[in-house]
Amino acid sequence: MARRFGGQFSPGGATEAARTKPAPLARPLKGRARTAILMALALVPVIFAFTQGGPVGLAGNLLAGAAIFGSGVLTREGLKAEAAWAERRVARRPALPRKILGAVAVGLGVTLAAATGLSGLLPAAVYGLVAGVLHVVAFGTDPMRDKGMEGVDAFQTERVARTIAEAEKHLEAMREAVKHARDREAEARVDRVAATARAMFRTVEDDPRDLTAARRYLGVYLMGARDATAKFANLYAATRDPVARTDYFALLDDLDRAMEAKRETLLLSDRTDLDVEIEVLRDRLKADGLTTGD
Repeated sequence: MARRFGGQFSPGGATEAARTKPAPLARPLKGRARTAILMALALVPVIFAFTQGGPVGLAGNLLAGAAIFGSGVLTREGLKAEAAWAERRVARRPALPRKILGAVAVGLGVTLAAATGLSGLLPAAVYGLVAGVLHVVAFGTDPMRDKGMEGVDAFQTERVARTIAEAEKHLEAMREAVKHARDREAEARVDRVAATARAMFRTVEDDPRDLTAARRYLGVYLMGARDATAKFANLYAATRDPVARTDYFALLDDLDRAMEAKRETLLLSDRTDLDVEIEVLRDRLKADGLTTGD
């Protein structure tokens, strides 16, 4: 189905742009092109597999191709996990070191591929070791430490992590569902809601005590928005009903404003807590006869 072009300078676009803030641009995944090249290299031993004279060479090259392709998949997932870790102020290290496993897999694949054309396993192992080292040089290693968790209650942090992971699933489901409507403005508005929600995620991560106050926004509201998005996309794709589009946009605007207001409330509460701690410390200093600079 054709998609109508729209934007700020299209008819009606200026009014839309004035009412809504621009959607943030998603940063491309660092190293994604290199993982694509790595997966493409898996074809080389597969092609050579059918030129081998026996079943051992055939099986070795096919396994080599599978190992190299698997290395690319593992590395790509490791890059995604690293990007999520880097984006958050408080984060646990990835449970599975995918990039390191990718280096091991590519080393194994190159060893198997080289063994079919070289006499002896040792020269092939050297090639595999070099390939693994080059993988580490090209992609680095996985984050090996937790970040920003000094003095943070581990139980509360786990609760926050589980809640945000579930909320991220709701956002991803919304993004996938709205694509069926084939409406660029609808997709842009969902992206704006997602950006506001993720800003709230970061606020809750900074202070896990905010989870109780924000739980309804991270769970019930996003779940409802996910279901509403799926129903809107199916209806609008079939009918192109402008009233349904207007009502859906109003829902997203209300949700966006509500989450932003709640986030500001959480930040204000954090500021109030800080002021209280400062006043308590000053009172203790004065009680001990120490000057506080007031």
